Amino acid sequence: MTEIALSQPLSGIADNALISAYLKGDEYAFEILVTRYQNKLVNYLNRLIHDYEMAVDLAQEAFIRVYRNANRYKGEYQFSTWLYRIATNLAIDEMRRRERKGRFFFYNVKERFQQDDGTRCLPDLRYSPEKSLDRTEKLERLQVAIDSLPEKYRFAFILKEVQELSYQEISKVLRISLGTVKSRVHRAKILLRGKLSGVL
Repeated sequence: MTEIALSQPLSGIADNALISAYLKGDEYAFEILVTRYQNKLVNYLNRLIHDYEMAVDLAQEAFIRVYRNANRYKGEYQFSTWLYRIATNLAIDEMRRRERKGRFFFYNVKERFQQDDGTRCLPDLRYSPEKSLDRTEKLERLQVAIDSLPEKYRFAFILKEVQELSYQEISKVLRISLGTVKSRVHRAKILLRGKLSGVL
């Protein structure tokens, strides 16, 4: 292992420093990046395509592309922005491939939340069965409402409200202006309020 991998806690190593170390031959630096982002990336992709196994495959493909093309990363913006851009493009390609084949995928929201990384939990088991059922149904209605958003609004909303990227980062991921990002997130919220009136 190299000096950068041992000289400080993993959480204290900046993404850009890890990329630089990897380009100098430090394979462990790349492993740290994968560990840091793999769960977030899989969960993000799963929310877009609703196929956990495919989300895992696409996340792996995203990291392979980073591995092979790390020298193209110029450090003009955050590494996570570049990674999410790659993952988003892969998700779009997958959704369009499915549309061309006329395939429709259904999924269980409760199961998806169980596969999450723990940042968003299922209903508290201390609730009564009636309350737990009600909470689960609301989560399902929320997910269905998000899924029904036009793609341009859905991507912006998920990146902002679920992945918690900044407006500036989303602008770079989606390659649209800052004002357009804010407009799309705002429009998504308005549409969701209308779809979920009286539910949440």
